[in-house]
Amino acid sequence: MGYGEVITRSYDRQIDRARVEDLERRCEVGPAERVFLFTDTLGDPICRIRNSPMYKMLVAELDRELVGVIQGSIKQVTVQKPHEDLAKVGYGIGSSLVCKLEEWFTSNDVDYAYMATEKDNEASVKLFVNKLGYVNFRTPAILVHPVNNRMFHTPSNVQIRKLRIEEAENLYYKFMASTEFFPYDIGNILRNKLSLGTWVAYPRGEIVGEFGSNGQIFPKSWAMVSVWNSGELFKLRLGKAPLSCLLYTKSSKLIDKFLPCFKLPAIPDFYHPFGFYFMYGMHREGPLSGKMVRTLCQFVHNMASTKSKDCKVIVTEVGGSDALRLHIPHWKLLSCPEDLWCIKALKNEKKKTLRELTKIPPTIALFVDPREV
Repeated sequence: MGYGEVITRSYDRQIDRARVEDLERRCEVGPAERVFLFTDTLGDPICRIRNSPMYKMLVAELDRELVGVIQGSIKQVTVQKPHEDLAKVGYGIGSSLVCKLEEWFTSNDVDYAYMATEKDNEASVKLFVNKLGYVNFRTPAILVHPVNNRMFHTPSNVQIRKLRIEEAENLYYKFMASTEFFPYDIGNILRNKLSLGTWVAYPRGEIVGEFGSNGQIFPKSWAMVSVWNSGELFKLRLGKAPLSCLLYTKSSKLIDKFLPCFKLPAIPDFYHPFGFYFMYGMHREGPLSGKMVRTLCQFVHNMASTKSKDCKVIVTEVGGSDALRLHIPHWKLLSCPEDLWCIKALKNEKKKTLRELTKIPPTIALFVDPREV
């Protein structure tokens, strides 16, 4: 029996929404050896790219059955130093669908297409690298920390202050504009309703006046971070967990109940859909900045614990070789030490630049856009 022709078209919410959700549920696969989190899009399959400047979702049908989906977004980012070297990049999630998405990128004058996947996702790597001409580019680390009812104590010698949006925007352009994948429209991200704010931490009493006022007053050591409420867009839930995770979950809850003096951190209920905060734009300066980063992470945990009803994890993503990860509280059981970003030049004049980029050792810092989480 022969098969019909595969038809690729734009996503139509009225006829595709339920079918896309059903397809994603049937395709849920995770590594058996560790914890794996799945997404629940709350009836809006396009929610994860909806806040991007330009976006598109394509579906593939075979004999009127939905057999594939792909999403893509376009933005302008820094691809190498100096920060004046900006490029238009398209980000794809999800072989004909990829080619159709690349056609859309090309029609919008995109310089590079890039995608993210797990390093051990052999099927995805073979498709993009071996067949479609993408090259391995960066291996950032996804760090995850559970939120529980125990509040962290903020050191009394550390000052934490929330910045105004204009202040945060100025700081990002001043200190992170040359960071790889820094988004040109950072102001739009900070002004989005899902961005809860930007905070700085620095030694108390070290400066007189407002932090960074007139671009001059900065303490010797400081750190900043912004927070995005991803849980308002979609939820996470735990896939099939390894036995070690199940045993730890049950034992930690029992110990916490009957022997609270041990203060053993418990894993929250991950088996029902839950929200999460994403920390982005994390930057530090100075010899004591590691302590400032840890304090900010603890502050975000406390905020999630007290102000959110269903936020059960704090997530961030940093460059694979960035020492920043050493100061960010996270659980190895829930984290992914090596995500994989692959990239492809869509213009002939950019192919030489891409070859040069892949030969250059990766920069330490990496800006991960919360709109693409």
